[in-house]
Amino acid sequence: MSIPEFHRPLPFAAVKRTPYVIELTPSEAEHAALASRLGLIELPAFTAKWELRSQADDTVAAKLTITAEVVQACVVTLEPVPQTVADTVSLRFLPPGREPSDNDPDTPDDIPCEHEVMDLGEAAVETLALLLDPYPRAEGASLPDSVTDKDLGPFGALAKLNRQG
Repeated sequence: MSIPEFHRPLPFAAVKRTPYVIELTPSEAEHAALASRLGLIELPAFTAKWELRSQADDTVAAKLTITAEVVQACVVTLEPVPQTVADTVSLRFLPPGREPSDNDPDTPDDIPCEHEVMDLGEAAVETLALLLDPYPRAEGASLPDSVTDKDLGPFGALAKLNRQG
């Protein structure tokens, strides 16, 4: 198993019942590596602010606030599309041997950990990946009029030939 680009380990024991607050930002080299991993043109800014609380059941409750400036390629023109990503999510780190709970939308996402160590950097990067626009579009970019829903299907080309014939 390789070490992630933005590896920020924190032992469970470091978190006490009082809030443990930490803000993480990648180095310049990590910015470039993360941009490549996430399929971005550029990742000019990325900050992950964590508020962690130890729980009675040996888990760690976390509130993660992400702010990032990203540049993605437009899905139509491939032009750079700069965007701001900002969100706060709730997570829960699980100690070794604990299974994640069912994906109840009203509970925080569970992150299983190995060796009593949380990787705050990797969790932040995975969260950022989920927050990215899956179909970024440059202002004014649109698909050509000749493209229709039928053309996009697996038999679109055959349907087009049939209409012409």
